[in-house]
Amino acid sequence: MTGGRGRAALAVLAVLAATPSQGESRKQDLLLKKLEAVVAQEDRDLDGVLGVAIVDLATGQVLMHNADEVFPIASSIKVAVLAELYRQAEQARGGATGKATLTDLYTMDAADLVGESPVMAGLTPGVSRVTNRDLATFMVTVSDNAATNVLIDRLGIDNVNALLERQGLKETRLRRRMLDLEAARAGRENTSTPREMATLFEALYRGKVVDKASTADLFKVLSAPKEKYIPRELPAEVVVANKPGWLEGVRTDSGVVYAKGRPFVISVMTTYAQDEKAAERAIGRIAAAAYRHFDRLGRASPYGRLIEAP
Repeated sequence: MTGGRGRAALAVLAVLAATPSQGESRKQDLLLKKLEAVVAQEDRDLDGVLGVAIVDLATGQVLMHNADEVFPIASSIKVAVLAELYRQAEQARGGATGKATLTDLYTMDAADLVGESPVMAGLTPGVSRVTNRDLATFMVTVSDNAATNVLIDRLGIDNVNALLERQGLKETRLRRRMLDLEAARAGRENTSTPREMATLFEALYRGKVVDKASTADLFKVLSAPKEKYIPRELPAEVVVANKPGWLEGVRTDSGVVYAKGRPFVISVMTTYAQDEKAAERAIGRIAAAAYRHFDRLGRASPYGRLIEAP
């Protein structure tokens, strides 16, 4: 076969080869129930409210547990800010005016400092100059709140929320700048659901938000090593592109875990946590259980024989 018809036939064969047989799907469903049991047990053991969404990026199979409950998501909302920065930068490259770019410069202004801004607090006011991409890196890697607020002001809260609306997300909203306690007291909280954060990460992963080059760089920023919370029990060599968040009684984390041959999205949210450290441990254990599940699938034959050594 040659030409377009030949390529189309090869594409169909590739899809068929990647699609599990009915028997294989049944076995994987049974295996997924084991993971569901782990999640349910973690929920029972946690003195608080827990929600989970997991998406198999190879097959689209999902695990949802309290996945449509609305949670405060703290700094995990910074993923939406990051996505809007890359969207505007892409538009600017296409000739649009009035859009932020990755290379726009910012000169440190002491008036922009808020709490929990470990990098920005160390810069020299009126002297230090960094780019928007630098600010995004500070925002993601150490959750620098001042860097986040500068980007929010440059991008616009309405523009961030419009991006979320275009992805069909109804509960994921940026309603306030970082550490705006008056806004929080008034009920303007940054929120999402486990299902919606998983949806956002899947859309980013599949290049539905920005183009291929922008997606690669965005995930490079998100993949900077972090201890919280998804990666805490995973093998050190596993790449995780995530953004955790924490507030009083709240611990959340969402991202893509690059299990070999079987990457997956995971979003775990907790609130009303009596013991915040216990909530952190629960997120880590759920992520570790999910990793073991997908790592096994990635190394197995259609019948479940483990071909590659762990």
